Amino acid sequence: MKIAEIDFETKTGTGAESGGEDSPARPSDMAPADEVLLDAYSKAVVHAVEEVGPSVVNIEIWRKNGERQGSGSGFIITPDGFILTNSHVVHGAERIEVSLSDGRRPDAYVVGEDPDTDLAVVRVYAPQLRPARLGEPKSLRVGQLAIAIGNPYGFQCTVTAGVISALGRSFRASTGRLMDDIMQTDAALNPGNSGGPLVNSRGEVIGVNTAVILPAQGICFAIGAGTAKYVAGWLIKDGKIRRSYLGVGGQNVPLHRRLVRHYHLSSARGVLVISLTPGSPAAKAGLREGDVMVEFKGQPIGTIDALHKLLTSDQIDVPSQLTIIRGTDKLSIPVTPAESG
Repeated sequence: MKIAEIDFETKTGTGAESGGEDSPARPSDMAPADEVLLDAYSKAVVHAVEEVGPSVVNIEIWRKNGERQGSGSGFIITPDGFILTNSHVVHGAERIEVSLSDGRRPDAYVVGEDPDTDLAVVRVYAPQLRPARLGEPKSLRVGQLAIAIGNPYGFQCTVTAGVISALGRSFRASTGRLMDDIMQTDAALNPGNSGGPLVNSRGEVIGVNTAVILPAQGICFAIGAGTAKYVAGWLIKDGKIRRSYLGVGGQNVPLHRRLVRHYHLSSARGVLVISLTPGSPAAKAGLREGDVMVEFKGQPIGTIDALHKLLTSDQIDVPSQLTIIRGTDKLSIPVTPAESG
């Protein structure tokens, strides 16, 4: 009896005093853990904003007639005043005004832009500028914290947070060219956020906010830091991105299975030539309307986008071989891509 009484008392005491299996968890028991998690999240966002916030600028755009065209965001990338933003923010602007985070409005002008990647570089002249640090694309993971800083609807230094929803997306630029290395995020973006930085928890810029799908919820896009570094470097150096071109209008088409098997083609698709620019490299090479381009320098070109990826600055004025299907014949035509204007 004594043993039974002792066991009963011990079990009852444990359940009442320390919340055993039979006792519901009290809110006070969970509060410390929740508080720690919230503090960790908040500290990460606050740290990132403190690191990058002073580098974020507001860009006002003005038309030739003196009317305000719109506004966007950007961020300083060098101590001597180079600012990265979107091409669509500054494209066609007669005059731009840049407002720094400390309220200064230094003289500013557009150094160069690349509509094919929707990136542009602006230069300002002011002392004591604080550039943002660009992160490494290899360190990105789906699900990691993503913080967007910008000036939506003119509300300066607005911060929103979310996660990286996907990596390696493709997005069509206003020129029709396909942009790669695009990140998808659910950090809220609005008009005016364009050109602002997307930041990780270490305060490093991992992307340039560029677009949002308006009917959707939480589907926003940013150009990766890798592309931003490459394009910004060339824009600062030359004011533009050099690319090669052939001068053809094309359409993606499937190839007959017999042709694919007979000629051992790497792809079952090609690019049908539907137009030729007079005097272009393709016209000089003897390309005709109705030809189907299947390879460029031994690389398959099943789509127009695949051809665009191969027509880099390295191919300018370099003699190359273009493989085509003309009727049922496979031909190799020498062509020399020229620099696009």
